[in-house]
Amino acid sequence: MSQRDVVSQLRLLWECRYPLILIETHDEVAAFEQVQRFCQLDRVPCFAWSAADGLCRPPEHKAEYNTQSLDDALKHIDASPQNGLFVLLDPHPYLDDPVTLRRLREVVQEHHRADRAIVLIAPELNLPGELAAQAARLEIPGSTRSEIQQIVKDEAARHKRDSGETLRADEAAYQLLIQYLTGTPLPLARRLVRQAMRDDGQITRDDLTQVLKQKQASLGSDILGFEFPAARLDEVGGLTNLKQWLSLRRRAFIQADAEASVEAPRGMLLLGVQGAGKSFAAKAVAGSWGVPLLRLDMGTLFNKFFGETERNLRQALATAETMAPCVLWVDEIEKGLASDADGGTDGGVSRRVLGTLLTWLNERPAPVFLVATANDVRALPPELMRKGRFDELFFVDLPDGPARAAIFRVHLSKRKQPLDRFDLLALAQGSDGYSGAEIEASVRSALLEAHAAERSLDQPTLLATLAATKPLSVLRAEELDELRAWARSRTVPA
Repeated sequence: MSQRDVVSQLRLLWECRYPLILIETHDEVAAFEQVQRFCQLDRVPCFAWSAADGLCRPPEHKAEYNTQSLDDALKHIDASPQNGLFVLLDPHPYLDDPVTLRRLREVVQEHHRADRAIVLIAPELNLPGELAAQAARLEIPGSTRSEIQQIVKDEAARHKRDSGETLRADEAAYQLLIQYLTGTPLPLARRLVRQAMRDDGQITRDDLTQVLKQKQASLGSDILGFEFPAARLDEVGGLTNLKQWLSLRRRAFIQADAEASVEAPRGMLLLGVQGAGKSFAAKAVAGSWGVPLLRLDMGTLFNKFFGETERNLRQALATAETMAPCVLWVDEIEKGLASDADGGTDGGVSRRVLGTLLTWLNERPAPVFLVATANDVRALPPELMRKGRFDELFFVDLPDGPARAAIFRVHLSKRKQPLDRFDLLALAQGSDGYSGAEIEASVRSALLEAHAAERSLDQPTLLATLAATKPLSVLRAEELDELRAWARSRTVPA
């Protein structure tokens, strides 16, 4: 949506006589500028309230008498026949007061006495149903690619004036910086661009990690974890079908081309055995595609207050869209959706969360590749499994012999162990039935034993560690057989 569209939307809401307009944004300056622009073009009187200044008419900033509290400001608005838009800046901390909330409702209900509307601008706005029913929400667009390019150009010129040095930039890192900051509020984007170039006079891939971390922190989401993983798909042992499937979709995701009529891939669901590499595969997708990884812990969403859990999910998904292109990893998704399969034990929260997630899966416009992992397929709601929610459902089984040898190679190399000291085929035979996580744990354990004995890790020590361990495939063999039987005709082998 362009700035012109924002003014048009405001004009439409004004003409439709909406008494309450909600603008939920962290960029208060941009939102207020658009409201003022509409008021100037349509000659609508504009007033603004803040807890610091009280109720005043920009740009004079001369406050009306005794209007510093929100309740007093609403009293003044209610008693005045004045037409116009009354903009309340950051009113959300004061809407917990039942008297103030009632006063706002009375002002809204009396809007027909004058041509006026109340506009609320805040980072978060949660109104009770009786007020929400009379309100309209307005989205303020983020920055465009050309605006971010202009900011980089301006900051590069500023850097040259200040330091006398020309900005150096890796072309790939420069393009990614533009891509990642598109949609970011302009003041924040300028600060992040300045941060990227001011420390060493160049833009590199290392700067991208810091920029994205700062961007996520500035957006105020503590529900999503963030990282820029270094893992790559070629470090994943086995999973041949999954690797090939992902490699064919990388270009469509990174370089989406609407004219080519090729839709960007939307996501995949990984089902399978615990420790078989589902989580590592999610990280490797982001690392191989060169995009940030956002991790959503379903457990952090749940809140005891009505509606807050669904709101937390909407906020997390909206944050993921602002970080696009990215990979959104939802680990053990069944734990957040399966606790109330029949809608009876938690007041329907899980069902509402599921509905919010399904709507987003169907409608999201941003390039966010969802990787959901699950261990207990029986706990997954059937609506989530329907074709179209995900591009594909993969079953991640225990690694076969060659895959186990590759996993040993990865973990021994990672720990700087000479590979010529080990027979990888023999290790693969000695670890039949082991998951990737169990192989890694065995390598760590064997290294600790060797260190305690003050000697280097060798083949016998590692084989002895494997022999002393009972893998999950032995301890829970019946469950594993049942899971494989279920997946055989319903999923694609990874």
